[in-house]
Amino acid sequence: MSTQIPKETEETEGSKADAEAGVPSKGDVRRAEKRRRAAEKREERRAEEAERAAAAEHTIELRVFRYDPDVEEKQEPRFDTYHVPFEKGMTVLDTLIYARDTYDSSLTFRHSCRQAVCGSDAMFVNGGQKLACKTQIVDLEEPIRIEPLPHADVRKDLVVDMEHFYDQMEAVEPYFQTDELPEGELEEQRQSRENREKVKMSTRCIWCGACMSSCNVAAGDNEYLGPAAINKAYRFAMDEREGEDVKQKRLEIIEQEHGVWRCQTQFSCTEVCPKDIPLTEHIQELKREAVKSNLKFW
Repeated sequence: MSTQIPKETEETEGSKADAEAGVPSKGDVRRAEKRRRAAEKREERRAEEAERAAAAEHTIELRVFRYDPDVEEKQEPRFDTYHVPFEKGMTVLDTLIYARDTYDSSLTFRHSCRQAVCGSDAMFVNGGQKLACKTQIVDLEEPIRIEPLPHADVRKDLVVDMEHFYDQMEAVEPYFQTDELPEGELEEQRQSRENREKVKMSTRCIWCGACMSSCNVAAGDNEYLGPAAINKAYRFAMDEREGEDVKQKRLEIIEQEHGVWRCQTQFSCTEVCPKDIPLTEHIQELKREAVKSNLKFW
């Protein structure tokens, strides 16, 4: 008679007894050991990166705003310091990505195209609103202080709530509307070169919110349309292809109490615009249009 079967039975019964007694199984031990080794490797890689950064000829000192309302020990706002090795052509966004990937994966910020087109990475850098992907490190003084956009609710770290900004943009109906279409089915709706040049700069807006964040009027008046929304209204109101009735409707929207007349011509929006849009100039021109539309000659 074979003696192997009773032995296996005894081992099985022993495993059950160990499990009931809270003793980890061999599989649990192996998995725990595997996780431990993986954690050690991650720490080794981080240590190596830190050593390389320390050994670099020049490192960039970042002081980054941190806040996380969902984690109890991070609910108190603070600044964390990171040292990032400098490379030629490095932008603020590059340094943030390095800090996140090397030191703290919980560091949170928005970014997408990295070509100053999406407008998602507007931040407050060294006391000014800037696009992180466009701002060169060599143009900044150290330590580089990076904060979320002012005058907006902070969701986490460098991420702010943009819902109010989007609501203000939608309030001016930022899309093309016309009274008449070309007769031919395939005929395009033509625009003169002169008119295109007039509205060209206003079309560059990337909805980053930097101008709204810099505006002292918007900071004190939550209903103020803001420079970005007014610029968007300008883009369509000045387009010769849009219908006169629609243009008049736009002027009525922007000449309300919290529209163009709230602008105090401080030029802060124009100064911080990453696309160099003459926002203040456009607002003043819409003021003139609003006055002319209300003139009565009788």
